Amino acid sequence: MATRQSVNELIEQCTDALNYAQEQCKEASLQEHYNNEQYIEAQTNLEQAYNDLHTMDHSANQQQREQLHRMRLQIEQMQNKMTLQSH
Repeated sequence: MATRQSVNELIEQCTDALNYAQEQCKEASLQEHYNNEQYIEAQTNLEQAYNDLHTMDHSANQQQREQLHRMRLQIEQMQNKMTLQSH
C-alpha cells in the first residue's frame, strides 16, 4: 500500500518535471536548436516521472490511482507537445 506521503512526494516530483518541461518548451520556441541538452533532459525527466507513476499505481488505493492517473495524463500531454514541437 502506497503511503499518502509517498504519493504526494511523487506528485510533487512530477509537477517539477512538468514545470521544467514547460520552461524548456518556451525556451525551444525562442532559441530553436540552442537548448538541445536541456530539452532532452526535460523529456527524460518526464519519461522517468511517467514510469514512476506507473510503478506507484500498483500499490495505490483507488483514490490515489485517480490522482496518479490525472498526473499521468498531464505528463503524456506534455510529452506529446514536446515531440510535436518543431524544436
